[in-house]
Amino acid sequence: MTQKTRSRAARLALLVAVPALALTTACGGAESSGEGVASVSKAPSTEQTKDGADASKGGAPKGKSAFYDAQMKFVQCMRKKINKDYPGPKLSGHLDWTKIDALQEATGDDSIVKGGRKGACTPEMQKAMSLEPPRDTQKEYESMLAHAKCMRANGVSKFTNPQLQDGNVLPGGDPNPTSPEVSQDSSTYKQARQACKDKLLDGLDGMQ
Repeated sequence: MTQKTRSRAARLALLVAVPALALTTACGGAESSGEGVASVSKAPSTEQTKDGADASKGGAPKGKSAFYDAQMKFVQCMRKKINKDYPGPKLSGHLDWTKIDALQEATGDDSIVKGGRKGACTPEMQKAMSLEPPRDTQKEYESMLAHAKCMRANGVSKFTNPQLQDGNVLPGGDPNPTSPEVSQDSSTYKQARQACKDKLLDGLDGMQ
């Protein structure tokens, strides 16, 4: 299992602990499903964040402020206890997993994607996840499907489609995440990810 796959599995372990989430991800749990990735999300309040996002001057919708505030508490916890450079959320409220993964790879510290060493910030992470606004399952499925098709069109032939199961979306990806058949470190994979990143709705980055 690659470092990135381990990171995604770690996020999934945190995600499944929050049953209130509308989107359920799976790590190779169903046929044709790929690695699941938990994305902790958030949306801006009236306070200016460390990264300079001022919601009072045009951030996320007012109704998402509790979600954003909870997410910022998680980010602040991670900066205080784990790494001072832990990236803040996007203006949409969702965490930027591209930056988080890059920080994890640069430091070699897996706890950056696990809510901190020994779950130091897991309570804050779970609180933010529980306050994430409801998702449109059909739109998310269509987004992931378009992304999977794009990945295959760009050379990652084994990239599987997402599935709709019991009202939840099971992300696509590697057909066998426990014994990866898709090399995420290959130049083809990296180029495909770059080419297809816009196919995923905000907040779904890294989920498949």
